[in-house]
Amino acid sequence: MFNPYFITGIGTDVGKTVVSAILAEALGAHYWKPIQAGFAEGTDTEKVKSLISNKACTFYSEIYKFQLPASPHIAAREEKKIIEVIKLIQAFEQIKEKTGDQDLLIEGAGGLLVPLGDQLLVADFIKLLRIKVILVSRNYLGSINHSLLTAAFCRSNDIPVAGWIFTDTYMDYEEEIVKWSGYPKIINVPLLPNINAQTIAEVAKQKKNAIIQALHG
Repeated sequence: MFNPYFITGIGTDVGKTVVSAILAEALGAHYWKPIQAGFAEGTDTEKVKSLISNKACTFYSEIYKFQLPASPHIAAREEKKIIEVIKLIQAFEQIKEKTGDQDLLIEGAGGLLVPLGDQLLVADFIKLLRIKVILVSRNYLGSINHSLLTAAFCRSNDIPVAGWIFTDTYMDYEEEIVKWSGYPKIINVPLLPNINAQTIAEVAKQKKNAIIQALHG
């Protein structure tokens, strides 16, 4: 059975790429970053690929890749291009045929309300895909508000949520976010002083059973 998940977050720099690497390593999942904005230090696809040891993982190419590290609609505008949602949907359908019964992780850009065009948000793209999201919340001052706003938007817009993945450590309020949002915790990822293939493999091994139980149990 085809199991796609859209990895989104409560904002930018909350750990979506690291979380994607951990999930891909644990599940042997395929990975796709449809839109990359900014790649002076390498793309997210290249980063995830460098962090994964699981040979079952396949990496699909970006449909849009822009130089400017900005909101995708601004990065596209800078290059006088338009992000066409039909191309994204067609690519998804092609990847779906290739993926078969394996999991597919789709990493988004920023959060749910990041614009992809004048009339298209990340959330709109997710709804067109008709797949579940995994919400990534990094523990920082203010993240309760950002997390609950994200959860409320999902609920009011009928976006199905598989659960939370928490990253970093600020204070212990993950269970409160779970309770107030009504969405379960999948795992939490501790602050990783060194992010490399070894640490990703170690975390994936430690969290594998919880990930499988949450997503396939």
